[in-house]
Amino acid sequence: MVVAPGGGGNRNAKNIPVAADGREWSHGLCDCFGDCGTCVIAWCFPCITYANIKHRYEHLNTKGFPDPQHGGSFCNSDCMLHGCITAFCGMGWIFQMGQRGSIRQRYNIKGGSCGDCCTALCCTPCELTQEARELELEEQSFGGHHGKH
Repeated sequence: MVVAPGGGGNRNAKNIPVAADGREWSHGLCDCFGDCGTCVIAWCFPCITYANIKHRYEHLNTKGFPDPQHGGSFCNSDCMLHGCITAFCGMGWIFQMGQRGSIRQRYNIKGGSCGDCCTALCCTPCELTQEARELELEEQSFGGHHGKH
């Protein structure tokens, strides 16, 4: 179990081997249908999924435990900003790229900015689902009903 100093849950719940440059994602990019609900919402409304992941990540990062509301309201400022930028110039993926880097850093996952950029730009639903599932594993490590069911 990998528990970081200062709080948080298990950041490697599947005990994936960690190399010097990090570990692999707990779920592959093409495993997005393992959570069809998140994948469909990410396909139709990526702004909602992005905002949910961002809120859950920030809650874990600042409070050290899962958000009891599992992402809060779907219609918040992050959702509106992502949605507007996507609608007006198709660039919402830029927010996702930064978020993906933060999640990779939190979980010591291999990769870099170039891969984050390509993944966010070309594979939005799968990318967002992969991030949501990584967060969910840590949330579930706290026990109780913090993850989706």
